[in-house]
Amino acid sequence: MESAAKTPKSLTLPSTTRITLWLLDIGLNLIMRKDGTVNRGLLKLVPLTPPSSEPINGVKTYDVVVDPTRKLWFRVFVPTQYTVEDLPVMVFCHGSGYIVASADTQLYDDFCRKFARELHVIVVSVDYRLAPEHRHPAQHEDGLDVLKFLDVEENRSKWLPGNANITKCFIAGDSAGGNMAHHVAVRASQFNFQQLQVQYILTLFETSPRSSVAEERMVVGLVSIQPFFGGEERIGSEIRLNGTAPVLTLKQTDWFWNAFLPLGEPYNRDHPVVNVSGRYAVDISKMDLPPTIVVVAGFDILRDWQIRYYEWLKKSGKEVYLVDYPNMFHGFNLLPELPESDQLILEVKDFIHNVLNKVFTALIRNLKQITLSLPLL
Repeated sequence: MESAAKTPKSLTLPSTTRITLWLLDIGLNLIMRKDGTVNRGLLKLVPLTPPSSEPINGVKTYDVVVDPTRKLWFRVFVPTQYTVEDLPVMVFCHGSGYIVASADTQLYDDFCRKFARELHVIVVSVDYRLAPEHRHPAQHEDGLDVLKFLDVEENRSKWLPGNANITKCFIAGDSAGGNMAHHVAVRASQFNFQQLQVQYILTLFETSPRSSVAEERMVVGLVSIQPFFGGEERIGSEIRLNGTAPVLTLKQTDWFWNAFLPLGEPYNRDHPVVNVSGRYAVDISKMDLPPTIVVVAGFDILRDWQIRYYEWLKKSGKEVYLVDYPNMFHGFNLLPELPESDQLILEVKDFIHNVLNKVFTALIRNLKQITLSLPLL
């Protein structure tokens, strides 16, 4: 789980997967106009999935509007076979370069449905504003505002099922959503959320300050699947795989960043929102960031940026794990016909289990300290 595996010389994929990737690449190039705008009309051909109160593959869904003025909403995925259990909440940020896709895009609806069913979690899939119509920081603001929305007791009781435990909140994302998940987690670590269930127990007896109690995090874990990072420099995997990897080219990633970043200085690809671990990186060493799992693939042109991200987190003193799929490509997690997409689910499931075990252990330790500090009656 820790070391990067050796990448094979060639990529072995089923013919059906190759055809799917070829069609996706054609579609992506058609919607990216030369003037930097997106052909939204063509995107109307992309299949969407409506919410379903009746379970589909063991999961029911419904949509919740956070702010109608900016069309911010999220889709809730509820696994129906775990109606009694205390389930974690996973806030999910979809990928696609910050320019396309949505919480109801069929590809992501299917993926989040699988996450909810296999991971035994309540998935909250954020439908954030897209670039270039809405440039940075709109997307990260939307992600944080969903966390703020869920932090309000009235909203939780109205919009989340009764077995959802917000004190076990994870944030996840793939590609651009992985970039977004990181930055939202950083923002969340600096925001004073309202007191949650675990905090009620601890503050009841006037325990130690907020910063010293691990269970008080709003976000207890971060799942970063092939996060979209970059920089002005062209590094190993970009040079080696550009034009040969089945998904993503430098031309496409440059286009995405140009659409996402605000115009003018200081916004280029070395800005810390893109080059998260570069020379202008934010100092996270003293931030209370959650444990993180970083997923990389051998045939992803972003691979070396993602490994730099992992190494930066580790160097900054954060708990972080690396999972490498040497014979996979960018976005493999969205294709259920690939066995590696199922393996990824198992890796994330183990990560969630380990994180929650540590949270529970820390809680018991703190409760013991509280009990010992109580005056004898």
